Amino acid sequence: MMLADLGAEVTVVQRPGPANPTMGAHNMLDRGKRAVVLDLKDPRDMAVAKALVNEADALIEGLRPGVMERLGLGPEAFAQSNPRLVYGRMTGWGQDGPRAHLAGHDYNYIATAGALYYASTPGDAPLTPPTIVGDIGGGALYLVAGVLSGLLNAQRTGRGTVVDAAITDGSAHMMALFMAMAGGGNLSRERGQSLLDAPPWGRTYVCADGRYLSVQCLEPQFYAMFLDLLGLDDHPLFAAQYDRAQWPDQTAHLSRLFAEHPVAHWAALFENSDACVAPVLSPWEAAADPHIAARAIWHASEGDVLQPAPAPRFDGKALAPNPTPARGQDTEAVLKDLRARGLI
Repeated sequence: MMLADLGAEVTVVQRPGPANPTMGAHNMLDRGKRAVVLDLKDPRDMAVAKALVNEADALIEGLRPGVMERLGLGPEAFAQSNPRLVYGRMTGWGQDGPRAHLAGHDYNYIATAGALYYASTPGDAPLTPPTIVGDIGGGALYLVAGVLSGLLNAQRTGRGTVVDAAITDGSAHMMALFMAMAGGGNLSRERGQSLLDAPPWGRTYVCADGRYLSVQCLEPQFYAMFLDLLGLDDHPLFAAQYDRAQWPDQTAHLSRLFAEHPVAHWAALFENSDACVAPVLSPWEAAADPHIAARAIWHASEGDVLQPAPAPRFDGKALAPNPTPARGQDTEAVLKDLRARGLI
């Protein structure tokens, strides 16, 4: 989807039969793509698949290691016919290693990689938003970066490459910024004791209406503004921002304070300030936020389903999401084109 959003011509090969029930008949992740239904166990459809790959700059597959080779569609199958091909492989555990052939999901990968460890306040179970850290962050984004790097290399050298994008690899790599704080003494092996690991000025708080407020006034000048707006600038408990011994009492005090009023009260208090405070919004609430709406970040589609706009933007231009194809809608057009060019 990201490559299609960025202007690439993408053809998705779908299995015969019903759509994935998790996504439904119109999968927004297929927006902007040509949709082709092929049965890779049928020799005629296999010939179509190989013709498509031989015409492509890049291929992306998400099967367990060895499956594409057994189908006859592994990298070696195209080494002579398409030497510039960039072969993107997305897995959870990677193409090798003791777990390479095991099943897994987002939480398993990021837990094993160390990326889930700091993902909560002390005493709470580690938890992250579903799919974002592993599947998308450590997986899809690293795959896109690898494929684009491979395409640049193929332009220079005329040779393709195999991109082994494992979610565990990417999830660990994303920890580099956090782990780099060890050099300044700001990383602890104990949860809740690192600079960005749930200090009182870097967490969410529940308000009187049961909704949540995010606070992350890391820099001293923003912390000072935060205290001033709360009327706590002279409170001795908050004088030492980075004194970890004070963090539990500071957190308890702020928890009681924020629980006194609904989230709208606090949102209004901190509006247009640099105190780094914002209410926690659902995607539907976010779509109505003035800033989000001004940038047209969320788009509504049929059935009140939201989808994000393409990102990043180029030359300041905001793009609307591409249309989502019906399942297999381009099969006949693609076959006709391949026949006309004598490729099948």
